[in-house]
Amino acid sequence: MPRTPPPHRRVGRPPVTSRTQILTVARRLIDEHGWGKLTIRGLAAEIGIGATTLYHHVRDKEDLLLLLIHEYAQQLPRPEPSGAPRDRVVAAATAIHDALTEWPLSAAVLTGDRFISRLSTPALRLIEDILAGAVDHGCTPEEAVQVFRNIWYFTVGEVLIRDRSASAPPSGEPSGEGSGAFVGELDPEQLPLLTALNHRWTALAARDTYPATLDALVDGLLPRDTAPQPHGTR
Repeated sequence: MPRTPPPHRRVGRPPVTSRTQILTVARRLIDEHGWGKLTIRGLAAEIGIGATTLYHHVRDKEDLLLLLIHEYAQQLPRPEPSGAPRDRVVAAATAIHDALTEWPLSAAVLTGDRFISRLSTPALRLIEDILAGAVDHGCTPEEAVQVFRNIWYFTVGEVLIRDRSASAPPSGEPSGEGSGAFVGELDPEQLPLLTALNHRWTALAARDTYPATLDALVDGLLPRDTAPQPHGTR
């Protein structure tokens, strides 16, 4: 009597088809080695699947990055939109800043004015909170867009500059208060203030001034002679 052939067994790890697993591995590789060194083929090999299988889930690296940002946005805490309109604007902007600081690569991706079209609803809610706070404070919807754009430019610039300064400091530059000069030789007659601050510049620039500067920026952007409107009455 002929024997029934044994069932075929796959060798090695089974193919992973979960998008969550793919994004988890991709995020780990990016954090460890940087975005520039990540390749679709390398990601597939790390997961244990073929590149062709991976392409069923992501079209290319840009598509992968957008999926990562959407996944990241799903986990972002959203401040309760309560309190004075001005305070709601500050709270939402601070939440955006904290999220971008936690993962600066997302700030680098979302630098164009058309970035909103790339975001999913969880991230868009923070933008909605800024717009709503500005309108409730007395801005027109058009003015609220400008309020957001100015806050966004300031926030992204602050995050990217700090991240790049921390990750790639000038070669051989000392750090800390009273350390070596930030700039080379200066002419004190032509640049008296820069000369006086030169040895303290790095320490002064490293201070976290985002909260105070955001407060000043928001106060300057919002109208001063308009009574805030109750939330939900716009």
